[in-house]
Amino acid sequence: MSEKKSSAKSSTHMVQVRRIYDEAQTSDGARILVDRVWPRGVSKDKAELDDWVKDVAPSTELRKWYSHDPEKFDEFARRFREELKSDEAEQALDELRELAQKGTLTLLTAAKRDDISQATVLAEILNDGKKTSGKRSRKNSTGTTKSGSKKSSSKQDSE
Repeated sequence: MSEKKSSAKSSTHMVQVRRIYDEAQTSDGARILVDRVWPRGVSKDKAELDDWVKDVAPSTELRKWYSHDPEKFDEFARRFREELKSDEAEQALDELRELAQKGTLTLLTAAKRDDISQATVLAEILNDGKKTSGKRSRKNSTGTTKSGSKKSSSKQDSE
């Protein structure tokens, strides 16, 4: 069996996704926040950001509709990709592409699950459509989180 290697495109760049609450690593390269809203409890000094690019964040309406519901992720990703066709988003994506060509690019988000965040969608786009693999990229076919369903477990646990 032989592996196909692409000679047309150089994949010397790497785009990864991390939570802004995680400690910065030397391997992060350029650290870019891609949320529209500044994350709670994070000082600008502690964030160790190179930039905050709001123009690639989902609209407030889309963000509120999605509410990080794993069941809605595929539809969220589709709608978000449509939003990214705006002039402002295209320009911001071009800036991110330029950063990625220079070396490692880390897209930061405050989402509890970065594997179903807008940062993951952006990383896929910037990595030429390849799925990104993160430490929390496991999908649960039932749509529940690792800690169980958010919808009913908190009331049942307290009873």
